[in-house]
Amino acid sequence: MARRPAIFFGHGSPTVALETSDTTRCWAALTAELGKPKAILAISAHWLTRGVAVTAMARPKTIHDFGRSLPAPLFDVQYPAPGDPALAARVRDLLAPAADVHLDRSEWGLDHGTWSVLCKAYPDADVPVVQLSMDVTKPPAWHYEIGRRLAALRDENVLIVGSGNIVHNLSVMSARDAPPYDWAVRFDLAMRAAIEADTPQAVIDYASLGRDAALAVTDPDHFWPLLYVLGARAPGEGVRFFNERFEFKSLSMTSVVVGGIEPGVRAGA
Repeated sequence: MARRPAIFFGHGSPTVALETSDTTRCWAALTAELGKPKAILAISAHWLTRGVAVTAMARPKTIHDFGRSLPAPLFDVQYPAPGDPALAARVRDLLAPAADVHLDRSEWGLDHGTWSVLCKAYPDADVPVVQLSMDVTKPPAWHYEIGRRLAALRDENVLIVGSGNIVHNLSVMSARDAPPYDWAVRFDLAMRAAIEADTPQAVIDYASLGRDAALAVTDPDHFWPLLYVLGARAPGEGVRFFNERFEFKSLSMTSVVVGGIEPGVRAGA
């Protein structure tokens, strides 16, 4: 079986789940190209824990983890994908002893970082989904290492999905179609260049970019999922970027597929 690519999605606003747009059409086209995996392991910006947990229930609930200021129909969205307790146990085993993973059979489910993407990428909700939490006490290098430990799943037809944003600064958002801030563009381009050059340490050390990094990554929760996907990348493995644009001046929709392309070749969509 060919190695399954891994994907980082820039997910933007949860209202994307209600839209048909260039973004959602791109997600649907990409997953149609790649075909259905056996299961999906999702790492969302919106499940932060002390320690690590993984959803291990047969039927994960759809979590509406956002404020009432968002459109009412968003609270009606359901993504009834099955879970995969066996995959959850496999994740726990792969991460030992780096992490003592808690099998969550009742508390969490699929949050909007996961379902707002998957409801467009796999709208039939017929692929089992397991979600992995991120330990807020750990540094970027640790999150990258967890991605390395998960890489074996790609040879088991499991799609590893990271969902966040390379640039995510809600405090300075503006009109959706306004030109992005200069610092946002510089940071996004720097991360893309590091990914394309297969120099993950430059991504891990993103804070070394100073003010641009401080403005682009005001909180690391949306950046960390990228590190899991890059950790799952084999040395020299090719990448391709898609949705290389900004929304609201300070949200980068830039997304990346790891694998499924020849090393050293870059393609965009």
